Amino acid sequence: MNIRILKILFVWWCSLSMLFGCTNTAQQADTVLYHGKVITVDQDFSIQEAVAVKDGKILAVGKDRVILKLAGRNTRRIDLHGRTVIPGINEGHVHPVSAARKEYLQPVPDIRSIRELLGWIHHQASVKSPGKWIVHPKFFATRMLEMRMPTKLELDSVAPNHPVFLDGSYGGMVNSSALQISELSAKTTHPGVLKNKETNEPTGFIRRSAFGLLKLPPDDGMSQQQQLEVLRELLQLYNQVGITSICAGSGGPGDLQLFRSLREAGQLSVRVFQNMYIPFDPHISLDEMRKSLSSFQYTTGDGDEWVKVGALKTLVDGGILTGTAYLREPYGKNAADVYGISDPDYRGYLNLTKEELTRIGTAANEFGWKFTSHITGGGGVDEFLAAMEEVNRLSPINQKRFSIIHGNFFTENAIHKMASMGIYADMQPAWYYKDADLLFQVLGEKRMNTFHPYKSLIEAGVLVNGGSDHMVKFDSYTSINPYNPFLAIWSLVTRKTEREQIYSATESISREQALKMYTINNAYASFEEGIKGSIETGKLADLAVLSQDILTCPEEKIKDIQVLLTMIDGETVYRNPLILNDQ
Repeated sequence: MNIRILKILFVWWCSLSMLFGCTNTAQQADTVLYHGKVITVDQDFSIQEAVAVKDGKILAVGKDRVILKLAGRNTRRIDLHGRTVIPGINEGHVHPVSAARKEYLQPVPDIRSIRELLGWIHHQASVKSPGKWIVHPKFFATRMLEMRMPTKLELDSVAPNHPVFLDGSYGGMVNSSALQISELSAKTTHPGVLKNKETNEPTGFIRRSAFGLLKLPPDDGMSQQQQLEVLRELLQLYNQVGITSICAGSGGPGDLQLFRSLREAGQLSVRVFQNMYIPFDPHISLDEMRKSLSSFQYTTGDGDEWVKVGALKTLVDGGILTGTAYLREPYGKNAADVYGISDPDYRGYLNLTKEELTRIGTAANEFGWKFTSHITGGGGVDEFLAAMEEVNRLSPINQKRFSIIHGNFFTENAIHKMASMGIYADMQPAWYYKDADLLFQVLGEKRMNTFHPYKSLIEAGVLVNGGSDHMVKFDSYTSINPYNPFLAIWSLVTRKTEREQIYSATESISREQALKMYTINNAYASFEEGIKGSIETGKLADLAVLSQDILTCPEEKIKDIQVLLTMIDGETVYRNPLILNDQ
């Protein structure tokens, strides 16, 4: 009997075994989820009824009558009662290590108006000794109902004897006491300390370049164990919204080791792809960069299925929420109350030139790194893409999956360049949802037509990854920024902001496209599309069971979807205690 006939007989026997339930122990599933709607997010975006899991991987996916044949005496059976299963959410950009630390030191207030802010500062002043700092670790004027920054006078009125600092990452606000303690005055010449043109006195607006001038107290030290405990707690909250993988937006070897320590202790509940800041001064020569990378102990992809080294990262500009993003045109006259900008020609800060970016990108490409950069303004996008064209001419980058983090403003020309070089867009819909209303007032309709153009990017062939840029606060809806993926998907589909406004409605995308942004697209971004991001045989059994059908429920219900069960490697990492029944 030849080999071909043996193969035919084997396939025939396997088919009969599945049909009549004659599977042996080696073929029996550990877990079967059935009577559901399984959105596979495979190449055809096929819909199935059941999925079988064995040894942490997808054993099979298909119709109930077929998959249930893989269930044996010891198989865990989960009747979905028609509920929807999706691949585990892959969160494209979060900062869990720093977010966990800030929440440990003190709860971050949920502030929505200037009045609430001043009330919180007044309370802090009443419980802290005079001279003690009052710091809000992530404050953005774009999030206030008034859509402006509080004035120095307002801060002084509620805390005359306490230094106050509203930290917005790339810009912020301080009161008179903070200026006095930090010895910042009319004589200060640092460009990051903004001044009144008439009096030359500091206005209270301060940019990141001058943060080092503030005489802030040192952070209270946290032990290694405390850091691990609060990080574990936050990652478990991610599980509650279906998150099974994350890209940690930035960090260093110390942060990477925290994740590895949790893994070694059996307490890591998400898979991690961690971007690493460049381990050298960005202004050095190309040869010096090469020397630094040759001695650096990491490169993209190092690690295992739980913790991997991500992209090499740098910073091109500041933040669009603080008036330090590098724009294509000046901010304009409407930016004064929000950002303290008085210079009519001011376009923001450019931290790296095209030549410097070209050197960094060249070195990263040579040493096998995925390269990415924080960019929040359109001028920064153009500068980065011009540099990557030079890098690409030296050695093609199409397969290296370079990316732009944030970006925000993409013209047709920029989109074309990204598509031609295979550069991904790491986007955060929360920025549109939270900030488009104020940005529209400051920047105007013409520029806002290029703000978060999801449909244009996707139709041009640019891979768009979905993330949140979560920075502080633990609640998935009220955190800065909200990390609830279903709130983001709702905004992508409806194109609505928090204030129910719609800008560039034609840039809305389908539910299927939005779901891909949070599953298979992010798997591609980390070179892991072969092992996760969709529900297919042989892939990791990372799944989420939803309260509603994300493809057919009313649009307004998308943002309210709850996760009932989250599984990683086929093991439950979160379970809603009110819903599912195992058999």
